[in-house]
Amino acid sequence: MALTVNIDLGYEFEVKAKASEVFEVLADVPTSVSHFPKVEKLTDMGGGVYKWEMEKVGTAQVNIQTVYASKYTSSKAKGTVVWTPVEGVGNALVGGHWKIKDHKTSTAIELKIDGAITLPLPGLMKMVVAPVVEGEFEKLVDKYIANLIKRFGGEV
Repeated sequence: MALTVNIDLGYEFEVKAKASEVFEVLADVPTSVSHFPKVEKLTDMGGGVYKWEMEKVGTAQVNIQTVYASKYTSSKAKGTVVWTPVEGVGNALVGGHWKIKDHKTSTAIELKIDGAITLPLPGLMKMVVAPVVEGEFEKLVDKYIANLIKRFGGEV
């Protein structure tokens, strides 16, 4: 038995750094991921594909580890970094994008994340587990954004 928890997050914020600097950091997956909390391991699988292994959460008896791979493509001309889920790696499918807009004295950033995490738990537990998993993922992304804002000299 397994249950699937869907994740759908969207964020918009503006930072003081130049768009070129923001793009450089976000398009370089290992650099970008270094700002994401609780990543146990990031593996370059080649061809723009990276495997994420998150730290285990829970107790010694009951714990969950999220593992997935995404393929990254970036376009400096469009100001985008897009990732698509890679099937058959781990227990989650995660896709999304960064959109970077140059506002001359600042840079507007949009982050969209869509995911589905499959957990080895009975479906009856979904009402209890789904809000916890969603909340935990949201907290990690909030911290990630806070870390990036700090890296880019603060919010405008």
